[in-house]
Amino acid sequence: MTRLVAIRALTRHTRDGARDVVAPDQDLVAVEAPVSLVVQPHTGDARPLGLLMRTPGHDEDLAAGVLATEGVIRHAADITRIAFEEGPDDDTAPRIRVVVGPRADVHAISDRVGTATSACGLCGRLSMRQLDRAGATAAEPWRVTGTVIRALSGELGAAQHAFAETGGLHAAAVFTPDGRLVSVREDVGRHNAVDKIAGALLRQDALPARGLLLAVSGRVAYEIVQKAAMCGLPMIVAVGAPTDLAIDAARATGITLVGFARDGRFNVYTHPGRITAE
Repeated sequence: MTRLVAIRALTRHTRDGARDVVAPDQDLVAVEAPVSLVVQPHTGDARPLGLLMRTPGHDEDLAAGVLATEGVIRHAADITRIAFEEGPDDDTAPRIRVVVGPRADVHAISDRVGTATSACGLCGRLSMRQLDRAGATAAEPWRVTGTVIRALSGELGAAQHAFAETGGLHAAAVFTPDGRLVSVREDVGRHNAVDKIAGALLRQDALPARGLLLAVSGRVAYEIVQKAAMCGLPMIVAVGAPTDLAIDAARATGITLVGFARDGRFNVYTHPGRITAE
């Protein structure tokens, strides 16, 4: 199944002056479906990572992105094959099997087995010290103007085609410093959307992505910063708010963190030197 949206029946309540109007109707809603993620090392037994709750579509990017942001793989060549395997029956989740090469660090996933929700995906469990080492986003030569930052929420919204139909999907996208959209992914989980972007970049051998900025449609928690740091992305622009730990992590890894980038304004929480005022 690769549908991003589904049709569901509902009862719609509206007002006609002082009168309640109740009528049956249908609506488009975001699809949320499980997929099992399995890593097959170069030698040895397969390693299950558990179940991901995600919106179907770009599943290969999702699988590659999870492994990239968890530090298992770093280059497209680390992936030998990605296979999507249907379950034997309707009650069994499909499986994404990622066959990795000898350079893959399969030990990085030793504590990952379990079930993940769409709210978190397979959220990173790196410590702050590990995250500091992982970040490769120190001083960058490029700058972003305030005009570009202010325009990003609109550009991101215009690229959210499934959100326009359902109102229920998050988005993550990467842009060039002059505001050109490079890639966008949508998912019911904001962490999954970032993993899909990470996987798309990795499969194009575009990591570390030091020349791009990450834009996200919601708030920014620690895991989003962790994923950006693992991808070498030097800037995160969020429509929503950051958490305190996200700010601390961004400061530690040299990432410029921008929040509340909407309605013509934005706040810069860390490393403001990359943003120029006009």
